[in-house]
Amino acid sequence: MTLPSSAHETLAYHLQTRPGELARFILTSGSPERIRRLAGFLDTVTLTRQHREFLTITGTYKEIPVSGLATGIGAPPTVIAIVEAVQCQPQATFIRLGSCGSLQPQIQVGDLVISSKALRHDGVTPFYAPPELEATADPEVTAALEAAARQLGVSHHTGLTRTAADFYHAQGRPAPGFSGFDPSLLSRLQAQGVLNQEMEMAVYLTLARVCQHPIRAGGCAVVFADRYRDVFIEPDAMAAAEDLICRVGLLAVELLAASATA
Repeated sequence: MTLPSSAHETLAYHLQTRPGELARFILTSGSPERIRRLAGFLDTVTLTRQHREFLTITGTYKEIPVSGLATGIGAPPTVIAIVEAVQCQPQATFIRLGSCGSLQPQIQVGDLVISSKALRHDGVTPFYAPPELEATADPEVTAALEAAARQLGVSHHTGLTRTAADFYHAQGRPAPGFSGFDPSLLSRLQAQGVLNQEMEMAVYLTLARVCQHPIRAGGCAVVFADRYRDVFIEPDAMAAAEDLICRVGLLAVELLAASATA
């Protein structure tokens, strides 16, 4: 199914948004529920639009225009969301607010991992960038996230993230009934100094580096699974962690906006 040419010029096919409806600061998550939680922290919400797994909101936080965007899980829908969001806002700053599994002993459940770089094991970004291109975060976005975490007293770690194409075998979890599991994957990643695994970060960092528009990207993820100790976050702590990462993201936006006008 194709849209008429006039509609192509005004409406993003999956996001169902138009130019002018997305703010320059776009906080993203795979989870629509996290974006709904984010909306509760905004002072105003002027746009709410949902189509398939994509949920988009726009509003203000301390008079700063902010959008929230839920992409659905994994790299393929994240690429779609980024590409279409840039058609509506070609000067976007994307800040991913994700969840992850940690791999190193110094990281605890509930900590934040801020990604300075990501391994591109996502299966999609090679269609947009050569394999040798490093997925590196915008340094100003990373610094703002670090400053926000410090100001809020949040335990955080900055470093190398691995973006995987799958939740099971690709992240070192056996999938019952399926062959191909590699039991040595986690130990190899730990030896490489990988802090955490998730399923979207490298997409943001890669596409921001190759986009012809002046976009930038960074992000962080709250640790739900401690893969080093095989511990998962308690249900009661999960809601608090979701709130915390939203607060960190919004404070980072506040700091970036202030530095742009200083």
